[in-house]
Amino acid sequence: MSIPVIRVAAAVITRPDGYFLLASRPTDKSYPGYWEFPGGKIEPGETAHQALVRELDEELGIHVTHATPWITRRHNYSTAQVVLSFFRVSSWEGDPQPREGQTFSWQQAENINVTPLLPANAPIINALRLPALMGITQAGDDIDAFLPKLDRALAQGLKLIQVREKQLPASILVDFTKTVINRAHAVGARVIVNADAALALHTGADGVQLTSEQLNSLHVRPDLPLVGASCHNADELDRAERLDCNYALLSPVLPTASHPGAASLGWTQFSELTADRTMPVYALGGLTAENLDLAREYGSHGIALLRGAWQ
Repeated sequence: MSIPVIRVAAAVITRPDGYFLLASRPTDKSYPGYWEFPGGKIEPGETAHQALVRELDEELGIHVTHATPWITRRHNYSTAQVVLSFFRVSSWEGDPQPREGQTFSWQQAENINVTPLLPANAPIINALRLPALMGITQAGDDIDAFLPKLDRALAQGLKLIQVREKQLPASILVDFTKTVINRAHAVGARVIVNADAALALHTGADGVQLTSEQLNSLHVRPDLPLVGASCHNADELDRAERLDCNYALLSPVLPTASHPGAASLGWTQFSELTADRTMPVYALGGLTAENLDLAREYGSHGIALLRGAWQ
């Protein structure tokens, strides 16, 4: 006998300082006292966004003025499968009120201090720990010139770096990777290594960025805290989800200087490919930091930058 499927719209209500709202479940509902992201069931005939606006008005007494689609998670409980469509809510009118007897708490992803969390929400907290901007290294043959740029970007708040230096000899790449990791970890930033899980493990990196070719050949997720995947189409995104990657990079979104004349996805296709994905997806290709808000409107978790991260 199949269990019913319940579709839910859920909100990551986020203040400008990065804190987001969690609410405890009322005593008259299942999992009483558990903490969750606000939201509720999508009624017949409603879109997920319409349900989100209605539920936050009914539950919290706030009127949503800006919400962007994010990720979709599925969780099997004993009585039903719940499909949660998460939105990031960055603007609203009114102050949250406990209209259903909830308790509220503003939390940071790196320091959750309320328990217990509703089981379906643990992966959401992990996804929220991924910053909106990824910088991809561009040292080339002049490492000495790149390192001051790295230090400047770290000082300005860059928290996620991908080491991708395919032209460096192996011995130099190891030393360069260790240098990047030491400087990044000193300020609380994380480092992933492109294509080489062994190098990531050897240098103490936080994870690995799989190539699309590796996605086709791997059946087991590398044993690292962070695993990302470079994707260009729906099939590769599907493979990244099956491998339980923490995130994906989808490219190229816009035309790039490095590949003039090559086909690009455009924002509409990017949105279609990333809709209802279970993992955060970064936009890559032809972008600048000024594209971040636009990328989020189309469902992106954030953006990955090469040159733009170090300027």
